[in-house]
Amino acid sequence: MFATGVAIVTARGEDGAPLGMTINSFNSVSLEPPLVLWSLAQRSSLLQALASSRHCAIHVLTARQRSLAERFATRGIDRWAGVDHRPGQEGVPVIAGAAAVFECHIRSQYAEGDHTIFVGEVLRCSHRQGTSPLLYHGGMFYTEHALGRLSPEAAGPMDG
Repeated sequence: MFATGVAIVTARGEDGAPLGMTINSFNSVSLEPPLVLWSLAQRSSLLQALASSRHCAIHVLTARQRSLAERFATRGIDRWAGVDHRPGQEGVPVIAGAAAVFECHIRSQYAEGDHTIFVGEVLRCSHRQGTSPLLYHGGMFYTEHALGRLSPEAAGPMDG
């Protein structure tokens, strides 16, 4: 019952082929140094390939990219067919149009329970202003509905 953003993680396989899959377990870890984390299920078909990668990109999707989220969550298809992308830093595929992209060096990974947690150091970050995020909650996609800005008393960092 926790609403999350929707992202796609991309990397290159050992053979140089582009890899990618939809995730919704993406979080900031640290500002200094800039670190992010995401996790993949142990049963994920891309776990081994991503576990052996040194670099990746995390794409925070916009509401207009719902079909891309569904494509990269579908097994047994060519996820990259017709997808507009370019090589980013370190050659990792960067998908066009994302709300934000974090290009990372995979710093560490931890097997915990039925998932592997990856920690990436952000090498480069870009974002687009004015985009509506794609959200996921209870098996459905959503976009935001603004409730207004934080009150001045609550406007400090929310990193409890």
